[in-house]
Amino acid sequence: QVQVVESGGGLVQAGGSLTLSCAASGYIASIRAMGWYRQAPGKQREWVAVISSGGSTKYANFVEGRFTISRDNAKNMLYLQMSGLKPEDTAVYFCNAHSGTEAYWGQGTRVTVSS
Repeated sequence: QVQVVESGGGLVQAGGSLTLSCAASGYIASIRAMGWYRQAPGKQREWVAVISSGGSTKYANFVEGRFTISRDNAKNMLYLQMSGLKPEDTAVYFCNAHSGTEAYWGQGTRVTVSS
């Protein structure tokens, strides 16, 4: 079993920056890819970025070079550095850890971007 807990959300003005963190615990050795998803009010959850155990990264098109996903395997931490934030980035951001057979989710951290 794996547990993930997000932190770092908050209120930021458009154009600002924010870094989200995700702490993983439990059966860490089973984790392969980790990623970030988000869910805006009234919308479905959508994928934001993913990073493999080897450090390869992929981003959703809407990121447009504004976000950077990274992980510290020694500390069992996942990060999402966000800059150039837009009001449409307002959402609850979720950390996801995947073992290949199981997906683990946190409770989310809320990001609000004011115009």
